[in-house]
Amino acid sequence: MSSDEDFSIVINGDTDTMEGIQEQIVKYKEQHRLVLQEQQDLATGVYKVKDLELQFQRRTNILRQALEEDDASHAKTVENETMRLASLRRDEVRLKEEIDAALEQQSQLDKDNYHLRQQTAVSTAVPEKRVVFTGVTGNDAKTQSFEMKPHVVYPMEGGTALITFEDEKVARKILEMKEHKVELGECTITLEAKPVQVLVPSLVEMDTQICPHRVLVSSLPSKLRGEVLLDKLELHFSKGKNGGGEVEATDMLHDSGNVVITFVNGHVAKGLTDQQQHDVNFGKKEKKHKVKVTPFLNGKITHFQTRVSECSHTVLLAGVPAVMEQENLQDLLEIHFQKSSNGGGEVDAFLYNPLGQHSLALFQEECPIKD
Repeated sequence: MSSDEDFSIVINGDTDTMEGIQEQIVKYKEQHRLVLQEQQDLATGVYKVKDLELQFQRRTNILRQALEEDDASHAKTVENETMRLASLRRDEVRLKEEIDAALEQQSQLDKDNYHLRQQTAVSTAVPEKRVVFTGVTGNDAKTQSFEMKPHVVYPMEGGTALITFEDEKVARKILEMKEHKVELGECTITLEAKPVQVLVPSLVEMDTQICPHRVLVSSLPSKLRGEVLLDKLELHFSKGKNGGGEVEATDMLHDSGNVVITFVNGHVAKGLTDQQQHDVNFGKKEKKHKVKVTPFLNGKITHFQTRVSECSHTVLLAGVPAVMEQENLQDLLEIHFQKSSNGGGEVDAFLYNPLGQHSLALFQEECPIKD
């Protein structure tokens, strides 16, 4: 473009006079001022826009940071709630297991309670047994016990002998001497005295329950025993009119004198024990005798402990050679230990087991045993 096109002045008035020119100058100055004012306003607007932009940027950063913190807090909350939910589920599983265990325990308690009720029923219907005070007092610390009859089998090695003295002090003296020289005619043998130790029960726990097929009959007539008594009982209790039924077996308990009757059917025993007292005819000339019918208990050992105890009256003699016949040697040894000059005393029992043989010695209730 030419300079004429860049700058053009349009004079709408009289420009030939000085007043017209001045008027135009004033007009252009006003236009210039307006342009400068507009530029200043634009600059101010740009500044304000930039300031608003900065403020918006700051607010955006703050909001972004707050959002990130909220996201982190929400994630932490979700994690905590997830962990809490997992813990609650574990607690739920544990509580369910505890409930199942409690239900199982309750079931076992119900069974035990039923068992105890049965035991109570039995304890109130046990056979009567006469007792008498003998003048001997017991130790309260040992009241938790029950009567047992020892029946201990003791294996003997060959070349040994068992000797039981009447006096416990004699047995203790023989043990203290340890070695004993015994003259057997032309020869002398040396024996070693050792204590006899046996295993005896120290704790026995039993689980018992009422047998549905058996009853225990007590209070029987003292004049009638053996097969005749069993036949009379079987005849009476096999009849339905007496509350009985088909009898499978009758057994005499010789230690107590009572009788166990076994029925084929399981419902018979319960009816007989509920009545307890029964009148039985044991002979034509005799009037009926009243017997007592009580439940019969089946039992099994659930816990058994033993302890080693020393027999206080019995001594084991070891190292017995086979120098003569068994009977002759046993007699000579017994004579030797009966003499007080040899430290012995009165002998209650003597058993010799020769070399090359194995014997089993039976210790029963008569054998005093000390802990």
